[in-house]
Amino acid sequence: MTEPSLNEEGAVAVICGGGRLPVEVIRAVRERGRRVVAIAIRGEADPAVDTFSPLHLGWGQIGKLASHLQSEGVRELVMIGSVTRRPELREILSDFGTMRRLPKILASLAGGDDSLLKKVIRLFEDEGFRVVGAHEVAPQLLATPGCMAGPEPRGDLLADLRLGAAAVAELGRLDIGQAAVCLNGRIIAVEGAEGTDAMLERCRDLRARGRVRGKGGVLVKCAKPGQDLRVDLPTIGPGTVEKVVEAGLAGIAVEAGRVLIAERGEALALAARQGVFVFGISGQVTGSSEDRA
Repeated sequence: MTEPSLNEEGAVAVICGGGRLPVEVIRAVRERGRRVVAIAIRGEADPAVDTFSPLHLGWGQIGKLASHLQSEGVRELVMIGSVTRRPELREILSDFGTMRRLPKILASLAGGDDSLLKKVIRLFEDEGFRVVGAHEVAPQLLATPGCMAGPEPRGDLLADLRLGAAAVAELGRLDIGQAAVCLNGRIIAVEGAEGTDAMLERCRDLRARGRVRGKGGVLVKCAKPGQDLRVDLPTIGPGTVEKVVEAGLAGIAVEAGRVLIAERGEALALAARQGVFVFGISGQVTGSSEDRA
């Protein structure tokens, strides 16, 4: 079955959680000529979202949200940013539209092995909306193939990049994590539930204790096989670059077209200043042919 194309003429809703990324997505969508209806999640959205005159809602106000999007002619929506708290009971009880939908909501959320985010997507789809990923409406935020900043990786660094990519592919197959660090032909760290930043802090501490020796090393981050990029798009940003520098690594390799670079200009400029490369992995680069080294 062919996936329907994005409605380039219609409005797209951006439901904004925490962080600066929702602001970047809104701006990028606008740059492509689409009207944006911004929704700020109360207690989560960055104050910068207010620039776009959003509707402020609690997570539990599904009825009010659906009615607002329908009145704005929205058919597609993006969910982006962090969420740190659950809906409060008073928000749910005060929203008639949510109460009316409550039996369907409870049925959707009960049972099954799907993640909560997938169940939320199903709720929106049941209301007639199409949930899309930030990469679909703002592809200019994605990593591109080849060297985007810093010196191009060659020799041992390129070999580490390839080994790291192979390790991340296996991690993804086992649904463990999205990232690994490779140094001198050896995997020294893999990402678990703690996330990329905590993994990089471990690498920094290992080097400080003398448990890791040698210069260089590469952080590799890719999407998992079958990962739903609509709600779980791998991301790096300036903070990632800073932690890579602290860990004494030579660079970052990310999957081109499937990893988002937050605050792209700042992240790449910082990498260039620090002499750290940022490289977009394509299938060709991860091949084994020696003449690519």
